[in-house]
Amino acid sequence: MASVTLPDGSVKEFPDSITIKKVAKSIGSRLAKDALWGEIDQQPLPLDYEIGQADQVNLKIITRTDPASLATMRHSCAHVMARAVMRIKKGVQLAFGPTIESGFYYDFEMEDPLTEEDFPAIEAEMKKIIEMDEPFERMERPRDEALQVCRDMQQDFKVEHITEGLADHESLSFYQQGEFLDLCRGPHIPSPKSIGAFKLLTIAGAYWKGDQSRQQLQRLYATAFFTEDELAAHLELLEEAKKRDHRVLGKRLGLFHIDEMVGQGLILWAPKGAFVRQKLQDFISMHLTRQGYKQVFTPHIGKLDLYKTSGHFPYYQESQYPPLIPREQLSHLAEEGCTCGELANLMKEGEIDGYLLKPMNCPHHIKIYQSQQHSYRDLPIRLSEFGTVYRWEQSGEIGGLTRVRGFTQDDAHLFVTQEQLADELAGCLELVKIIFAAMGMEDYRVRVGLRDPDSSKYVGDPAHWDLAEQACRDAAVSLGKEFKEEPGEAAFYGPKIDFVVRDCIGRQWQLGTVQVDYNLPERFGLEYIGADNKTHRPIMIHRAPFGSMERFIGVLIEHFAGAFPLWLAPEQARIVTVSQKAEEYARQVQQQMSEAGLRVEGDYRSEKLGAKIRDAQLELIPYMLIIGPRDAEAGTVSVRDRIEGDLGAMPVAEAIAKFQEEVAEKRVKQVVRNTAVAEPTVSDVQNEY
Repeated sequence: MASVTLPDGSVKEFPDSITIKKVAKSIGSRLAKDALWGEIDQQPLPLDYEIGQADQVNLKIITRTDPASLATMRHSCAHVMARAVMRIKKGVQLAFGPTIESGFYYDFEMEDPLTEEDFPAIEAEMKKIIEMDEPFERMERPRDEALQVCRDMQQDFKVEHITEGLADHESLSFYQQGEFLDLCRGPHIPSPKSIGAFKLLTIAGAYWKGDQSRQQLQRLYATAFFTEDELAAHLELLEEAKKRDHRVLGKRLGLFHIDEMVGQGLILWAPKGAFVRQKLQDFISMHLTRQGYKQVFTPHIGKLDLYKTSGHFPYYQESQYPPLIPREQLSHLAEEGCTCGELANLMKEGEIDGYLLKPMNCPHHIKIYQSQQHSYRDLPIRLSEFGTVYRWEQSGEIGGLTRVRGFTQDDAHLFVTQEQLADELAGCLELVKIIFAAMGMEDYRVRVGLRDPDSSKYVGDPAHWDLAEQACRDAAVSLGKEFKEEPGEAAFYGPKIDFVVRDCIGRQWQLGTVQVDYNLPERFGLEYIGADNKTHRPIMIHRAPFGSMERFIGVLIEHFAGAFPLWLAPEQARIVTVSQKAEEYARQVQQQMSEAGLRVEGDYRSEKLGAKIRDAQLELIPYMLIIGPRDAEAGTVSVRDRIEGDLGAMPVAEAIAKFQEEVAEKRVKQVVRNTAVAEPTVSDVQNEY
């Protein structure tokens, strides 16, 4: 009798052998209709796979709603794509081809580089491969045999990866589909026909294993879905994302600039962008004052020993700028004939005294705490700083404001007792919720990053880790939202709570973090005098509600499509005159509004009204105040909302009150698609005059 154990623990028995499809049908006709494949002992198998009469198996029926099904299908589509590329190009070297959040990519090296003109041919070949419906067959090989297989295929990247990256694996797996064979741990879908729809997207540069000193590769991005409708919706989303690209809008709206002479990933804030950034800082500073934070300032560099003690050097050495070595020390090393390679090794081993561009603010705040003796009555101590830090991101990973080499964190470090920990975490989470509410970004999820018990990355007493992780769990529960625990995602010194925000077109961004840390106080020997007159160790909380100002503003630009809410807009309203006859009155209105604290500019050019309205619309100004001779006579302004359209004429005082109320409430209006590029309609306004 065939015995099948289902994921819920229930057991179904069948007198004869039975296919996975019939097992699904015995559970329900809907499940049988929706089933894509089955997994027996986590191995994907086709629906016509037969479970033997004497077999006892654990079976999971996979449908499109299963969280892993889409990623598995996309990974198989990556193999189909690589196979198609190898059919139309000669001498292709395969690197890696993983899935990513919105699709997948494969890295290649070849003599004749890929271009977008190759896409139709590759996609046509992929369709042929899918129609052939050849299965993905898994093969397990001993290490030496696997190495020889890759050598025989002349796949040098795979040979190196087995030799170095997989050095501790005694056996390795391959997947074969027709003539295509690739080193891969899987899993894969049983039938390529489960790939419902796919699309090649872009080509980008990449380096072998992300190392700029290694081979330059081509990265081919693509995506796949189970249905054509899902693919069409995704492509529409990509088009919308292009329109909202903060790099394009940032340049068009004069918010920020990146200049090659200054350096990649180093942001020059233009006046309008600087205004938005300062406004955000002022906003959170008000709440920091309310919560009892004290502002501090720290230098942009620190001695290497500081970061050795904290652990940031060498833990994050690869993502830091090289140490700054004093001139006299360099001269001494040069006199001794020290080569560049020897110098690099000395730096890596920490045998050189030098300085480091600040990668983190926390060691500096620790030294401020340590500069004075503290009693339990002083705690909690809350130190905040908009501190700029520097990371050496790889060139291929830098992008606009969201991935930079110099960025400012709205950073703070709290030094607390064990009894204060829960309340202080609650205060940190309150700040995050206030910020998200003010930005209209209340659709978010919560992750709790924990240590991986099998990793040597994490430092400190396991008992302290247990306390810190439980404190993060309890704090996450208090938010009233479901949260996901993610082992291996903690910082090296402590667990963390991350916030992943969904923007108005459904994309997800990690913004804001709170971390609990027992370890850095231990590493620096921090103390306070307790009520028992004995020394005790404080606990640290690291928190940054915005995360990085650069990244946060980049996300905001795309979330609002460049059209900031009134309280945050650099220019809140623009006065547009119908003719020069109304200019004198219009300038009086501008003066009144400016005196009321509103940011209002005037367009007094002798251009046509339609052109001036179009300019204001394309510059995403929240309000236009259209003023003609009739307004001058009546003492009114004709108010036009950029989103809602014409609001009619109203007295100047009423318009001022309306704007002030919207600013005070930090109102966020409904964000609509295409708002960044919509062509303004001016005929209805012209008809009024």
